[in-house]
Amino acid sequence: MSTSGTVADSATSDDVADSATSDDVADSATSGTVRLTVSQAVVRFLAAQWSERDGHRQRLFAGCLGIFGHGNVAGLGQALLEDELAGGPDRLPYVLARNEQAMVHTAVAYARHKDRLQTWACTASVGPGSTNMLTGAALATVNRIPVLLLPSGTFATRVSGPVLQELEAPYAADVTVNDAFRPLSRFFDRINRPEQLPSALLAAMRVLTDPAETGAVTIALPQDVQAEAYDWPVELFERRVWRVGRPLPEAADIADAAALVSAARRPFVVAGGGVHYSGAEDALREFCEATGIPVGESQAGKGSLPHGHPQAMGAVGSTGTTAANALAREADLVIGIGTRYSDFTTASRTAFQNPDVRFVNINVARLDTGKLAGLQVVADAREALAALTAALDGYQVEPSYRERQAALWSEWDARVESAYNPPAQVADALADGVLTQGAVLGCVNELSDPRDVVVCAAGSMPGDLHKLWRVRNRKAYHVEYGYSCMGYEIPGGLGVRMADPDRDVFVMVGDGSYLMMPGELVTAVQERVKIIVVLVQNHGFHSIGSLSEALGSQRFGTSYRFRDQASGRLDGDRLPIDLAANARSLGATVIEVRDREGLVQAIKDAKAAPADGGPVVIHVETDPTVHAPDSESWWDVPVSQVSRLDTTRRAYEEYTAHKAAQRPHVRGLPH
Repeated sequence: MSTSGTVADSATSDDVADSATSDDVADSATSGTVRLTVSQAVVRFLAAQWSERDGHRQRLFAGCLGIFGHGNVAGLGQALLEDELAGGPDRLPYVLARNEQAMVHTAVAYARHKDRLQTWACTASVGPGSTNMLTGAALATVNRIPVLLLPSGTFATRVSGPVLQELEAPYAADVTVNDAFRPLSRFFDRINRPEQLPSALLAAMRVLTDPAETGAVTIALPQDVQAEAYDWPVELFERRVWRVGRPLPEAADIADAAALVSAARRPFVVAGGGVHYSGAEDALREFCEATGIPVGESQAGKGSLPHGHPQAMGAVGSTGTTAANALAREADLVIGIGTRYSDFTTASRTAFQNPDVRFVNINVARLDTGKLAGLQVVADAREALAALTAALDGYQVEPSYRERQAALWSEWDARVESAYNPPAQVADALADGVLTQGAVLGCVNELSDPRDVVVCAAGSMPGDLHKLWRVRNRKAYHVEYGYSCMGYEIPGGLGVRMADPDRDVFVMVGDGSYLMMPGELVTAVQERVKIIVVLVQNHGFHSIGSLSEALGSQRFGTSYRFRDQASGRLDGDRLPIDLAANARSLGATVIEVRDREGLVQAIKDAKAAPADGGPVVIHVETDPTVHAPDSESWWDVPVSQVSRLDTTRRAYEEYTAHKAAQRPHVRGLPH
């Protein structure tokens, strides 16, 4: 097992008092019980959970995010109030969120920035309050990030049913809307009786602290059960430390991997998020410096090597650099480290074109090691890299391969410079007060500190950031692209800043994603959390507009425009949307810029703003028709096979040509 629970550790310098106190223990010397409601027991238990890795301990739960309504206001709400009034180091801090989906995003971002060693619990009310968390649950599980969800349910006794917001299913009386969490959770349970709670909580902690199995964990709590009292064993509330292990690789697997690498002439590494979660950046650097093997990065793995490292080829795949994608096409061996090989990473299985290509897959999750018919090395990334580096002692790629890496990167880096500083013919063609998206990213990248964190999730900017952003610190790049959820950006930035208040956090968000979920600006104001939001206004859905055009659908339904009264189409004048005024109305400090010089000053002013001054929003307009440098790659989005539109027919011809380049990657390994 990769995790273990240790009950009631011996006292250490960072110990806090046991959660059960003499005031609420009912004759603990003889009965060993404490009488609490189910909700009070949940709060007390969560406050006593710790995680440990490499000898370093931290509280597993930084606190509880919540929105109260019927179902949890008298249950978990009362328990959190009682806990807050008690004070002391044991309490579970509470933060009021504005949107249930958003608070899960905040918890996910916090946990990711903490390398999955800490997270938050999230509680919501019955019905829509709880189901609003479904999208957040999917995002957490897709990205393998731990978060504990405590949705409220209707009465377990059914004595008052049907109650407000209860779903009545005619085929099963025990079904509730919270059953929708089942396929989205790595662990699910519903507490219908207090006696069920201890086993559910312990199982939840096991999953939350398992690096291979983690994701959203859901414990559904009916509203009557939340308020029900029970005599709990005091041992339930003693400190538990859950050790997050580092699974070691099998010696035979490392030997086989070393043999494959030694026989390769053009090996290539794909670094995924597992490199960061394992803290394997130094091990990867040592491996690459010893062997000369180049590295391409997935979205989650970006920053595995710092910008400027000779083996750092940047992003790989559909939103990759031309350097990484050229080496991927030629590679005869791909070493995947902590990657799940999503379609963006493999360019929908067109990235690796060498007919002899083989794969070595290093991952804590066996699910991911078995992909692309690769050699399965089930292990912690740091430990596996250290073992593989030792096994390859003396191996290096040919000098000509290193020279090709340098030449390809130099060519790409020049394209990045051109995107950051557009040539005169591009700049002169822009409307007054409008910049290119590449120039905006370049200004933020160059004026931010190396330790500052960029946060993004959906639209065109994640792809541009993947290609263009120069990462200078292992925690400085935070783009959610497993679920690519619009609206993640602001709550995600809030979570990162709460996890690491010594870093400035730049939230890059387009107008479409901003309109999905701006409400957590209010939470940032309330908690005095400084995040710098760069709000890019391009009057529509930039990314989908471009994709629609490429697929022959003529940007249909992607611009914010009035409906033309004559044609009946949404192609009239632009809507008079003032997002700067909207952000200002939510309590944020807003800086509106109209040129590059104004943007430069705005970034400097935002960084100089007080750390406890709340959010700063920089509003800037961009031209969505000016694109970042092409990745010379592809993404599989099917095109209509028949159409009356010439644009669609041409797009389908291009689509079939790309489909011909897809590879199944089922070739076995040598015996």
